[in-house]
Amino acid sequence: MPDTRTTRPLDDDNGDGSDSMLPTKRAKTSVSDTSLQTYLSLGLPMDQALAKSYTHFSPLPPCNGDDEDGFVLGVDEAGRGPVLGPMVYATCFCRESYYSELSSLGFADSKQLTEAQRDELFAKLQATKIQAHAGWSIRCISPQDISHCMLRRTKYSLNALAHDATIQLIQDVLERGVPITKVFVDTVGPPESYQRKLQELFPKISIVVAKKADSLYPIVSAASICAKVTRDAHLSHWVFAERWLQDTISKEYGSGYPGDPNTIKWLRSSIDPVFGYPGIIRFSWSTCTKLLDERAVKVGWADDEDAPKGNKSKFFTRNNGVDSRQRSKFFSRNRSIQLASSL
Repeated sequence: MPDTRTTRPLDDDNGDGSDSMLPTKRAKTSVSDTSLQTYLSLGLPMDQALAKSYTHFSPLPPCNGDDEDGFVLGVDEAGRGPVLGPMVYATCFCRESYYSELSSLGFADSKQLTEAQRDELFAKLQATKIQAHAGWSIRCISPQDISHCMLRRTKYSLNALAHDATIQLIQDVLERGVPITKVFVDTVGPPESYQRKLQELFPKISIVVAKKADSLYPIVSAASICAKVTRDAHLSHWVFAERWLQDTISKEYGSGYPGDPNTIKWLRSSIDPVFGYPGIIRFSWSTCTKLLDERAVKVGWADDEDAPKGNKSKFFTRNNGVDSRQRSKFFSRNRSIQLASSL
């Protein structure tokens, strides 16, 4: 099966942008030992501005309809809480008969591993021997898409965004012909209701949704590493959509979490009083909105200032069935206009 990467803008996010639920300490993001060229060779677009979300698949292990050996799949994410950078959801999947061997490679919760350990394990997943039995995929959700989802009038919460990314990844793996029989998911929200939701969507698959699944199931740990490595690589090699900033703005933004002093320092020093922040920022996060309120120029919208006071719905209703609105003089003048049928 071919290696496929698709780029899809999000249509439609819990998450209210609040920082109170976010962790205050995480591993500092630094330039990975893995070169940019390595990520490009895998098909990951690290040399492009991440303005739109995308989905990427590794080469798939050979399988066909007669394959009696089912596959087990794990799902986890990286970057849910930061004020900047993408949120990445990932799957890792392997044959059930190979699961014990994959588990023996040392996969663990990515947050408990060093950057070098994560890079080493991610590299192992690219080995030809392992690719004969396993594969992985990621859904990289751009910060601009996160901002768009959470700031639109019809709210699309971060939980909904996470659920939809998970569902899409599982469905995409199935559509590529991989016979998934078991799925393990690190929960977002209450695990019981989330598991019921997924089970209704995929009734033929055994699904387990659990807290700390990345510490309980090695296949989820492997997915966690794919997600974390991808997010860190994007931040390390970030290409600003605002090209003029590429060589003029610092990339010392730390982990991206609001509790990280390096992140706060970067946010305070990188704000433009008129244009605000570049597209790496999630504008729906309260950390961002507070700094914009404090340090950016206040904006008054003319439409709001000029709008009539009172109930605006009267402009769309009639009094006693009579339309009292004034007709434009343009339509009341005699312009010698004739119906085409009378000519």
